[in-house]
Amino acid sequence: MRGLLVVVLGLFLAGCGQNMEVQPSYREYAPAPLFRGSTLRSPPANVVARDDLERDQEARDRPPLTEGLLERGQQRFGIFCSPCHGAAGDGDGIIVERGMPHPTSYHDDRLRNSDDQYLFDVITNGHGAMYSYAARVPPRDRWAIVAYIRALQLARHASIEDVPPERRDGLQVRR
Repeated sequence: MRGLLVVVLGLFLAGCGQNMEVQPSYREYAPAPLFRGSTLRSPPANVVARDDLERDQEARDRPPLTEGLLERGQQRFGIFCSPCHGAAGDGDGIIVERGMPHPTSYHDDRLRNSDDQYLFDVITNGHGAMYSYAARVPPRDRWAIVAYIRALQLARHASIEDVPPERRDGLQVRR
């Protein structure tokens, strides 16, 4: 019993004076004497963040155009693009009704004639009032959105001759 009391008392005294409830810590950009500078440390040379190489490869390699890619592009377009650009890509999304700037229509000749990489880069880096979607939309989904934008443009400016003959039966042609 006496031994147990000595052990408990020893543990109790070992914690005294060490200020265990308030641990020293540094804030971002605060001076840190241990590091002779800021608490934020520079990464070592040639360090690559986890998944950066794979993400860069996805950004470089455009996926093949498939029905699944277009469906994914339509879904992602509806989530990320249509609030500003509208469901048909005319630039008449809900934000325009709320007083935000009117974005360019995807059916504008400048955007119809631009290459796919330009659209991908605008989604990635932003342009004008549009902010970057690089952190929100993975590269493969950005390519899917570009494919869907191209489908919207094709659909708007297509003629009946662009439709295969076996699929023309159910279509109504507007004049």
